[in-house]
Amino acid sequence: MDPSVGSLEPVARAALVEGVGLDLLAGPLPALPAAAIAHVIAARFLIGYSGHTRAAYRRDLTDYFAWCADHGLEVLAAGRATIDAYARHLAEQPRGRAARPASPATVARRLATLSGYYRYAVSEDAIRRSPVEHVRRPKLGQDSPTLGLEKEEAKRLLRVARAHGTRAHALVSLLIFDGLRISEALGARVEDMDTSRGHHLLRVRRKGGALREVTLNPATIHALDTYLQEGEEARITGPIFATRTGNTLDRAEAWRLIRRLAVSANIPSASKISPHSLRHTFVTLAREAGVPLEDVQDHAGHADPRTTRRYDRGRYNLQRSPAYRLGELLAEDDE
Repeated sequence: MDPSVGSLEPVARAALVEGVGLDLLAGPLPALPAAAIAHVIAARFLIGYSGHTRAAYRRDLTDYFAWCADHGLEVLAAGRATIDAYARHLAEQPRGRAARPASPATVARRLATLSGYYRYAVSEDAIRRSPVEHVRRPKLGQDSPTLGLEKEEAKRLLRVARAHGTRAHALVSLLIFDGLRISEALGARVEDMDTSRGHHLLRVRRKGGALREVTLNPATIHALDTYLQEGEEARITGPIFATRTGNTLDRAEAWRLIRRLAVSANIPSASKISPHSLRHTFVTLAREAGVPLEDVQDHAGHADPRTTRRYDRGRYNLQRSPAYRLGELLAEDDE
């Protein structure tokens, strides 16, 4: 490996691990072999992302590149018809362990990844225009398919988590009360906790890699303090959610833990409950409690308010109709 690799930022080093050297990442594209340009652009595109986002984009591009290779197509020579054919392949061809075609949401996500990749290729002057530009994407339902808990179900889950142990209670509290993504919760470290003007904060790495401070619920702070002070000495550094060996709790184990807790709490459809279900619960219950949409959106880290609204099952509540509120505002004083 290039001796200068050690001086690179971690995200750049991660891209090099994929087999693209520093000279290819930084060098001019016209000097590269034609067969390598598409892969080098992919590596450069991925450098701009981190964590689970980069991993997801890498999987999407790997699948698309493999499909192009299977059909004798050049990635950078693709036209709109190529992208349409790939989307049709995803929507109709059974795949994976479930042997089912990709869902509309998955197809839309894959197309979004390709759109970003080809935009990057345009910016690198590798192609003149993106073949994804006018491709029609699947229409997604207005409601999120993820299951969210009702208020009483959330209370039961919190009680079961508390009985299970301090770590389980702290994790469930952070997901329900504060709406974190599971990657944000598991990626947080003890030293990321802070206070400001009487508020308890947690610095988390949001989707896309940005660092943000999230205000924590008092119930979450109590659960975290109880968990971190467990043992002979209170932990002041390291991952918040750690294993007995001190390593970060594995995402798959966290998923299994929440599924087991849901079963113990007698949650309907417990077999479908996931960490994201608890984030969904945060949004729906916050909106039911009357928290303004923009405040929920900011706290959840949603870039688009339409994403937040997909979790707001109460938006169909007839009592919230603006027609009633406007009538109250403009009502004449008979007195």
